[in-house]
Amino acid sequence: MIDKDMKIGELLEKSPEKAEILLEAGMHCLGCPASQAETLEEACSVHGIDVNELVEKLNA
Repeated sequence: MIDKDMKIGELLEKSPEKAEILLEAGMHCLGCPASQAETLEEACSVHGIDVNELVEKLNA
């Protein structure tokens, strides 16, 4: 189960296939070292993405 407090690095380590969803949402900085330590909520805030909608897509 993915939630808004999960770190991007952890998410990609456990479910690398989810990168496509993150990229489609507008998170094009997945390779950036700083993004690996950000939570989904933090990254969504920076990119103007609705975290709840993204979490729903990631868990679908």
